[in-house]
Amino acid sequence: MTQDVTVPPIAPPPESALRDERRADRLDRIVGTVQRQGALAVLVLVAAIGFAAFPNFRSLANAETILISAAPLALIALGMTFVIITGGIDLSVGSLYVLGGVVAAYASQWGVLAAFLAPLLLCGAFGVVNGVLVAYTRMAPFIVTLAALLGARGLMRALSNEGSETYLVRSEAFRAFGSGEFLGLAYPVWLALALFAGGAVLLGRTRFGASVYAIGGSEDAARLMGVAVRRTQVNVYVLSGLLAGLAGAVNAARLGSGVTVIGVGVELDAIAAVVIGGTLLTGGAGTVAGTIAGVLLLGVIQNLINQVGSVNISWQQVISGAFLAVVVVVQTYLTRLRRIQ
Repeated sequence: MTQDVTVPPIAPPPESALRDERRADRLDRIVGTVQRQGALAVLVLVAAIGFAAFPNFRSLANAETILISAAPLALIALGMTFVIITGGIDLSVGSLYVLGGVVAAYASQWGVLAAFLAPLLLCGAFGVVNGVLVAYTRMAPFIVTLAALLGARGLMRALSNEGSETYLVRSEAFRAFGSGEFLGLAYPVWLALALFAGGAVLLGRTRFGASVYAIGGSEDAARLMGVAVRRTQVNVYVLSGLLAGLAGAVNAARLGSGVTVIGVGVELDAIAAVVIGGTLLTGGAGTVAGTIAGVLLLGVIQNLINQVGSVNISWQQVISGAFLAVVVVVQTYLTRLRRIQ
């Protein structure tokens, strides 16, 4: 004979516990929003200061100058965003940028199509090597891409006779791409906008983008979920190489030659823009929109420094470095705060 056992009802959590939980959720949402949109808020603030303090900053010509100057860096930073979200790094993009410009200028003698395809093929090949070494040999991305940085820079110097020979752009159509406009915006700016729109869709709306986030969150967990980890890692480095080469081609079209003395430190500028835009260096979090804000913020700060006119390039680098350090410290604090909640 069985006896009925009365189970006492579970008491609801006290009101104070519910308030604490709601407060923690609200704080977590606020911190997450600051991480994702902080660069945009700072960009608006800095631009407002520029409008108020410098009359020349308000002109449309100055805005166009900022956008045109930022276009090559934006392309490089777009590729870097994918790499960093996976938890990697690509130090070779600065050298690929200058190599792409030299190759594009040289290949322009065979037409505008060759001027674009040649740097894409060459820099894309560097990306393949980087990706294969990182994904299949498990070598550290820092070491792999540092070697690619040296190799690409050396190849550029070999092609340009130790940097003493500057190839001029021979294709008028290619040169026109660098100097032409449509609806008031230069063609390189339209190209950057189009690729960022495509990058946002790729990262946020496709299986590939989900794989990128999963690998950055936990590579082992991503593999257990069935993510093609190695293939995705190769693809992000190929994408980074392609965009660096394309940025070099765009810059060559704008300048009318393959300049050999640029590209030093561009990889650091790209990393700075991505991190300022809210992408974590540890991987697993970041957005293309944040990278846009980071690129524009760096461009606006540089433009404001030039408006002052009395700050030399060394102090400009000090200011940019200090700004990046502050952003990294704030991001680290916000990340720890979210983990505590």
